[in-house]
Amino acid sequence: MSKDLTNMENEKMNEIGNIGEVQIADDVVATIAALASTEVEGVSSMYGNITKEIAGKLGIKNLSKGVNVLVEDGQVYIELAVTVHYGCAVKEVAKNIQQRVKNTVENMTGLNVSKVDVKIAGVNIDNYK
Repeated sequence: MSKDLTNMENEKMNEIGNIGEVQIADDVVATIAALASTEVEGVSSMYGNITKEIAGKLGIKNLSKGVNVLVEDGQVYIELAVTVHYGCAVKEVAKNIQQRVKNTVENMTGLNVSKVDVKIAGVNIDNYK
């Protein structure tokens, strides 16, 4: 009888990944994408819409500002709006953002990122001399 119990326990352990469903919210993917993009050299900040800017001024933390995520049929489509530092190679920064965001989101979530669109929405001239 103990052999049967051991076999049943092993079967349960092998099926542990099938015990339920895991869902990742779009906001989680957006936050990962935003943080990954701000790690790219040349990126000054994310560029958000007015609602997100007001929320930020009220002390509501929204790390996903400037990011839109669409998950459809197991594919992830990400759209980012960023502000870059003056003097950087904009096209190179955009390519680096695409690669960093795709790799980071895929590695952290296991989702397949099909497309990363980058919109350069502004240039930060604070450090310009």
